[in-house]
Amino acid sequence: MSQHMRDDLFRQALGEDVQPLTKGRDKADVEHSPAAPSEAQLARRAQAEAEDKESNFLSDEFVDLLGPADPIEYRRDGIQIGVLERLRHGGYAPEASLHLQKKPLEVCRRELFRFIRDAREHDLRCVLVVHGRSREAEGQANIVRSYIGKWLAQFDDVQAYVSAHKSHGGLGATYAMLRKSERARARNRERQQKRRG
Repeated sequence: MSQHMRDDLFRQALGEDVQPLTKGRDKADVEHSPAAPSEAQLARRAQAEAEDKESNFLSDEFVDLLGPADPIEYRRDGIQIGVLERLRHGGYAPEASLHLQKKPLEVCRRELFRFIRDAREHDLRCVLVVHGRSREAEGQANIVRSYIGKWLAQFDDVQAYVSAHKSHGGLGATYAMLRKSERARARNRERQQKRRG
């Protein structure tokens, strides 16, 4: 089939309603700004932020800053040191990650709260929070990192957390181990019963 015949078939397939672009009008319009959010979108955003403020228990009070080279580490009573060591060495694969680099502190607080809540709802056990690191104690990334260390301890469902293995960001990221949900425990019991016969 010749190119001319293919062009004719293509035009027939398009129909008569399709018109070629006029010269000079086939470029993106970069001078006009995008439309402002609608009133409904603004109302939904305000409602979501109000709900988060009501339920978000993470403290925004002063925190003692970590040293820029100090690792983050925490485990609740009853959590074995071996679990923390395995977590530290990347022995539990992160099932989800949250990236907070270069975000304002209030945004980090809100996003971490949602992230941990969602991780619990989806029965995740190990998650990764990427916050970056600074060379100075007062650097933005180190401030966020210090708050992450404070905030994670405020979640009852967080069993342990520790600075990530270098393959996942080292001091610029933190692993968090979440409590096993009742659903997950029930599934484990069912599997064990099936194995026993």
